[in-house]
Amino acid sequence: MRVNPGLDGVVVTDTEISEIDGQAGTLIYRGWNVDELAVRHTFEEVVYLLWNGEFPEPSELDRWRRKFGSGCLSDRQRQMIRLLSPEIDMISVIRTILSSLGDSSFLWPPTAEKGIKLLAAIPVIIAARTRSLQGKTMLEPREDLSFAANYLYMLKGTEPLPAHVKALEAYWILTAEHGLNASTFTARVAASTETDLASAVIAALSALKGPIHGGAPSHVDDMLDKIGSVERAESWIRERLLGGEKLMGFGHRIYKTTDPRAEALREVVRAGAGEEPWFQLAVEVEKIALAVLREVKPNRQIHTNVEYYTAAILKAIELPRELYTPTFAVSRTAGWIAHILEQAANNRIIRPSSRYIGPKNERIRNN
Repeated sequence: MRVNPGLDGVVVTDTEISEIDGQAGTLIYRGWNVDELAVRHTFEEVVYLLWNGEFPEPSELDRWRRKFGSGCLSDRQRQMIRLLSPEIDMISVIRTILSSLGDSSFLWPPTAEKGIKLLAAIPVIIAARTRSLQGKTMLEPREDLSFAANYLYMLKGTEPLPAHVKALEAYWILTAEHGLNASTFTARVAASTETDLASAVIAALSALKGPIHGGAPSHVDDMLDKIGSVERAESWIRERLLGGEKLMGFGHRIYKTTDPRAEALREVVRAGAGEEPWFQLAVEVEKIALAVLREVKPNRQIHTNVEYYTAAILKAIELPRELYTPTFAVSRTAGWIAHILEQAANNRIIRPSSRYIGPKNERIRNN
């Protein structure tokens, strides 16, 4: 029996949701190139595509969009948010409030209607918690704003800049789905037990909370802060690599070339913040890092990944670092639910095997 650590190369299911080509550096949702989706479509349309396999008809689109503004919290849930310790991280807050929504709303089998109710609640939870910690009034989503615009409005209390909305929407589209990553696989495993939709998403959130899955973008910002200037970049990077450390924002288990999402995000940030000193630093550090990586690790194919320019785009729309992972959770919830729906359509409980390598034939010894 062969063991593949980390399940590398193990195919566990067929899917119609997305295709990743790590050699060519492409990512496709339901047959559509993700770069094109980020430019030509809204996040609401892409969620519909992921869940239904096609874009909504014009007559359906307005009704679908309105559902994204349905994520209101009850007075009891708002009080829970206020009472939770300030020390509790945002992902844990989201899990707690989702648990309080009640199993009866999300019982098996999962549906798109249940999914949109759950997805719509997450930005409201994040914004309510953020404003509560700031001593500000919690805000409800507005009917006249898009899903992305509402998130920024509920966080900041002001009309968001169109450029910020466009950047956030592109980021959400580019990161909504990415095959059987750790959190998505967790969602499918949980769903295969026929648990309720909220519990499957909560399981996925628990996997996303891990720092090497969902926490990398804020570490990229930390790295750029430590580098500080283009002049220091090469020596700083070389010292870390020779010391056996990893560079945050570089390298991917699947992509053997540049992550297509990183390239798309770089251009989105360039369009809105191309003259900002911090963006110019990020671009120059990327060039230097890739050159040093080729020199120090000539036998490795290490390229820029999505986390590198995720940090830049979230900084461009003026989000604090503690909201980087929760903001990622909003978009990835769309992908989780797509996989939960697909799992439910042809369900078989996921139950792999392990190979025992411990001692055998032990006996109790009489003294």
